[in-house]
Amino acid sequence: MHREMKIGVLGGGQLGAMLIRSAIDFGVEIYILDKDPHAPASHYCTGFVLGDPMSYNDVIDFGTDMDAITIEKEAVDTKALKELQKRGVSIYPSPDTIEIIQNKFIQKKFLQNNNIPVVPAIATWGVADIIANKHRLPACLKLCTQGYDGRGVMIIRDERDALTAFEEPSLLEDLVDIKHELSVIVCRNEKGDIECYDPVMMIVNKERHVLDFQLCPAQINRAISLQAREIAINVAESFNLVGIVAVELFVTANDEVLVNEIAPRPHNSGHHTIEACATSQFEQLLRIIMGLPLGDARHIAASVMINILEPCSDTKSDIKGALRHILCFNGVYVHWYGKHKGKKGRKMGHITITENNIENALSKAANIRHILTNIYERSESRNNNG
Repeated sequence: MHREMKIGVLGGGQLGAMLIRSAIDFGVEIYILDKDPHAPASHYCTGFVLGDPMSYNDVIDFGTDMDAITIEKEAVDTKALKELQKRGVSIYPSPDTIEIIQNKFIQKKFLQNNNIPVVPAIATWGVADIIANKHRLPACLKLCTQGYDGRGVMIIRDERDALTAFEEPSLLEDLVDIKHELSVIVCRNEKGDIECYDPVMMIVNKERHVLDFQLCPAQINRAISLQAREIAINVAESFNLVGIVAVELFVTANDEVLVNEIAPRPHNSGHHTIEACATSQFEQLLRIIMGLPLGDARHIAASVMINILEPCSDTKSDIKGALRHILCFNGVYVHWYGKHKGKKGRKMGHITITENNIENALSKAANIRHILTNIYERSESRNNNG
C-alpha cells in the first residue's frame, strides 16, 4: 500500500515492536533508533540504527532520510525534531507537543491554562523546598523528567520523609483520595477527526507505582465515563494533536475527575486494543501518519490486561512453564517482549484476556494472576534466601 514510505521511530522498546506488527499489514517500512542493540524492536524492523534518541546529532542523522518520524517514549531531542520538521520530515506528534509533555510541571501548567482539571501541585527543587511547604504534606513527589515505570515517584507524608526527597526539579502534588484510576486513549488526525476508546480502569501496584492490570469496560457509571472521555478529547484538542494520546485520570472519592498525566504515544493502558477493539492503538497511529481514515475504536470484547513483571533471573524457567499453562485458557493472548534483560519490577510482557462480559474475564484473570503470583513469590523467597 505504502511500500515506499519510510517511518522512523525514536525508541526500540515493546511499543515500537508492536507498532511494527501493524506496519506489516500496511506494507510500510519501519526504522528504529535506539541506544540498546538488543532493543525488542531491533529484531523486527526494516532497519535499525544504534544511537541515542536524546542526541541531537543522532536524531538528525537518523531522520534526514525518513518521510515521517514518531516516538515510543518522551525522552527524545525535540530540537532535532524541530529541525527535521523544517526540512520537510513529518513529525507525530509535533515537537512542540512532545516538549510540553516531557516536563511534568510544564505539562500541568499547560493543562491548567486550557481549563483541564488537574491535581494541584507546586514545583520543588529539593528537600529545602519541601520543608518550606510542609503545610502541603502529605503529598506525592514526582520528578519533572525521566520518570517511568514507577521510577521518580514517592509519597512524602511528613518532614522525615522529606529528608529523602529528590534533589532535582520535581512536582509536589496534593495527595488526593483516589477511588479509581482510569485511562482514555484519543486518536486525532490532521483533519481534526477523532476516535476515542472507552475508559479502562487501571489497578496500580502501590509499592512500585506501576500498572499491575486493567479492565475494560471500566466499572464506573455512565456519567463518569462520559466525563472522562470529554476531558481526554479536550486534552487532544488543546494540543491540536495529530497522533494519539493516553490521558491518565483520577476519580476521587467525591467523583471528581482529574487528569494525572498524559503520554503522546501508544501506551501500556492501550495494549488490550490489539485483541479487544476493532482497531488497535498501533494501527490508529499508522493510519494517522499515512493519512488514512481513522479506524473504529469500538470494543468488540470485554477484556482484562495483566502486566508480566520481571522476576529474579533464577525463575525464568518457572515463567516459561507458567506461560505454557496460561495458554491453555481460551481467549488468552500472551505478548512476550523479548527484552535482552530486565530489572526487577520492569514490564517483560503482558497477557490480554477477552470474554463476552467483564465478569467472565475477571474470573479467568484471577486464575492467571494466581499462577503469576506464585512465580513472583518463589522469586522473592529465593532472592531473600540467597
